[in-house]
Amino acid sequence: MSIRQILCVAGLVLTVLPTWSQTSSPANPLSLSQALQAARDNLEVAMARQAVASARADIVSADRAPFPALSAGISGWDLQNGNGDGNVLTEKRLDKAIGLDWTWERGNKRALRTQGAKRTAEAAQADLDEARTQQQLAALSSFFDLLGAQERSAEVAQIEHSATSLARSATTRLNAGDLSAQDVARIEIEARRAASDLQQAELERQRQALSLWQVTGIGLAPEQLIASNDWPLLDTPPLSTPVHESLVDTRPDVLAARARLQAAQSALEFANAQKSADVTWGASYDHLPGTSTALLALRMSMPLQTSYRFEGEIARAAAQLTQAEQLLEKTRRLAKLELQRLQREVQTAAMRAKSYQQDILPRARLVSAGAELAYNKGAIGLTDLLDARRTLRATLLDALAARTDYAKAIGAWQLRTQTAGPQQAFAKQP
Repeated sequence: MSIRQILCVAGLVLTVLPTWSQTSSPANPLSLSQALQAARDNLEVAMARQAVASARADIVSADRAPFPALSAGISGWDLQNGNGDGNVLTEKRLDKAIGLDWTWERGNKRALRTQGAKRTAEAAQADLDEARTQQQLAALSSFFDLLGAQERSAEVAQIEHSATSLARSATTRLNAGDLSAQDVARIEIEARRAASDLQQAELERQRQALSLWQVTGIGLAPEQLIASNDWPLLDTPPLSTPVHESLVDTRPDVLAARARLQAAQSALEFANAQKSADVTWGASYDHLPGTSTALLALRMSMPLQTSYRFEGEIARAAAQLTQAEQLLEKTRRLAKLELQRLQREVQTAAMRAKSYQQDILPRARLVSAGAELAYNKGAIGLTDLLDARRTLRATLLDALAARTDYAKAIGAWQLRTQTAGPQQAFAKQP
């Protein structure tokens, strides 16, 4: 590809990108708080909310006594001699009865059943809170990935523009006999690489926009999503204090595991309550013409639990209780490890981002500017200029990656600990 073709391609890219931005981007970029709010109400959270509604409905089902049973019957049909003449209900000698039976649950079964359903509903509510947190974490990560991709695209566009300008001046110097064809070829390669990097950066930006759109469900097309400049402040104090147990115990996933443990305890108590046999009480009113038209019958029945004392149900409930205890311990341990990891990530990412912003990047810019000036005056060769430009490019992208890592780390820490809303620690940067 000739230098003229490279310049044409680069010019076309630079022409199309501003046009796309003006025609496709929304009037107001998406802020971090808007992305987090949208993530709180996405489809994953909606499904978790329905699980809570289902669990609460189970409380209503559990908190009721057994239904009374209505019975009616006719007995005493004499198929050999008959039951006499007349009306079947009033004159024939038939024993007609209507009765009502009701089961008395012993062993506090209803209260235990209801308590278990309430604990399960509490676990479902904690699962909903955990789902919201997880979706907000995903939205926060996608938001800063998109913001980083946007700035990366802008930085690469500037690098590409600079490489194109150098290639243009190199062609002029070649025609004037001031530059060798070998140096022009090297500059042409750099311009070609810069144009390719710009295309790759734009593709990555589109991918991150699609990822954010999938998490938030914003009512915009993915290609219209533009993240606002909500970078975190780098003066956030370091998190040097140990992770307190209260931060672990108040996490939604730990609360859900504890609620399931309490539900398992209620299930074990309910299994033991099965050893108290339920009693069914009943009464019936009988009508038998010729004997009496008002006979009352009372009855009581209960199962004879002699050879089986619900050992299987009790053993199963005990095993599930042990499993719930182990799950709670595992959840607490993983939660504490995650908080400690997030704390270390915040500390490390903060130091790295500050180092790039306050020291490394300014030096790289100074070296690059000096190399540009020296090359224009003929003090250094092309190799030194290209090395300085490559160093600046790598440093710019590394600084942006460090800034993105810090933004994701501090946001995840604040979402997990709920010490402050992430948007309170983030501000629009100049």
